[in-house]
Amino acid sequence: MHEMVPGKRFDRYHELGQYAFGEKLGLYIVVPQQLIVEVGVCIVYMVTGGKSLEKFHDTVCSTCKQIKLTYFIMIFASVHFVLSHLPNFNSISGVSLAAAVMSLSYSTIAWGASVAKGVQPEVQYGYKAKTAAGTVFNFFSGLGDIAFAYAGHNVVLEIQATIPSTPEKPSKGPMWKGVIVAYIVVALCYFPVALIGYWMFGNSIEDNILISLEKPAWLIAMANIFVVIHVIGSYQIYAMPVFDMIETVLVKKLNFRPSTTLRFFVRNFYVAFTMFIAITFPFFGGLLGFFGGFAFAPTTYFLPCIIWLAIYKPKKFGLSWWTNWICIVFGVCLMVLSPIGGLRQIILQAKEYEFYS
Repeated sequence: MHEMVPGKRFDRYHELGQYAFGEKLGLYIVVPQQLIVEVGVCIVYMVTGGKSLEKFHDTVCSTCKQIKLTYFIMIFASVHFVLSHLPNFNSISGVSLAAAVMSLSYSTIAWGASVAKGVQPEVQYGYKAKTAAGTVFNFFSGLGDIAFAYAGHNVVLEIQATIPSTPEKPSKGPMWKGVIVAYIVVALCYFPVALIGYWMFGNSIEDNILISLEKPAWLIAMANIFVVIHVIGSYQIYAMPVFDMIETVLVKKLNFRPSTTLRFFVRNFYVAFTMFIAITFPFFGGLLGFFGGFAFAPTTYFLPCIIWLAIYKPKKFGLSWWTNWICIVFGVCLMVLSPIGGLRQIILQAKEYEFYS
C-alpha cells in the first residue's frame, strides 16, 4: 500500500491511516498504537540488553562480586545517549546490518550449545502451570510472545521510504525481496531455537534461552554480547520514529525552534524514560506477552487489514474479503487475550521482586 496512489508515497504509517480514515481520525487511530509499540519495544530491549550484559559479566567472571541488574541496564542505556543523536535511518544502516548478523549468530550458538548439552535429566514436556487457569493464562501470554516476534510491521513504511522509487522501478520490488529475505532469516533464528531448546530443556527453560545455558563459558559469553549488539541496533530502529514524532509535535504544534539543543533534550529524555521503566519492571517474558498482544496485534494483525478493506473495498465474501476478516477477528482476540496472560505473569514475578533492589 506504500505507493497505491499514483505519484504519492505513504512514508509513515499514520499517513496511510489518514488516507484511509480521514486527516484527524487517521492520526488518532494509528499514532497512539504506533507509539505504544515503539516505546514498548524500546523498554523490552533495555531489559534484554541489561540482562545479557549481566549474564556476560557472571559468565566471564563467576567469582566477581555480584552487580545489580539496575546498573547493567544503565550501562546499556549509556550507549543510546550517544547513538540517539545520529540523524536518520540511513545513518544507522551499518548498525542494522550488524544487528542482523548478530541475530543469526547468537541464535545458532543457542541451539548449537543446546544440542551439545543434550537432553537434560528429568526433563518434562508438560504444562508449566499446575492449574487449568494457569495453563490458559500462560497460553495467552505465549500468543503475545509470538506476536512480539513480528514487530517490524510498525516501521515497515518508514523503512520502505528510504528505498528510491520511479514509475518504471517502484520501491515495492526491492522491498518485497527484502521482506522475503527478512522472514527467511527470522525463520532460521526462531525455529531451531524453539524446537531444539524445548527438546533439551523442556518446560524448565528460561524466557531467554541463553540464560539457561552455562557452558562452554566463552561461547555463551560471546552469544550474550551478540544479543547486546543486536538490541543496540534494534532499539535505534524503533526509537527513530518516536524522535521524529516528538520533534515534529514540538516544532509544529508548540512552536519550538528546530535546533540541536531541542534534539539533544528530546532524545536524551526519551532514552532516560525507557531506562527508568526498564529498571522498574525488568520482567522479560511478561513484558513480551503484554506488549505483544496489547500493542503489536493492532498494528500488525488487523489495522493493515482494515485499511485494505477501507481503501480497496474488495468484493464481499470473496477470497480477499474473507482473508482480511479472518485476520481482523484473530488480531482482535490476540489483542484482548494476550495482555491478560502477560500482565498476570508480571504480577506473579513482581510478588517476589524487590523494586530497585
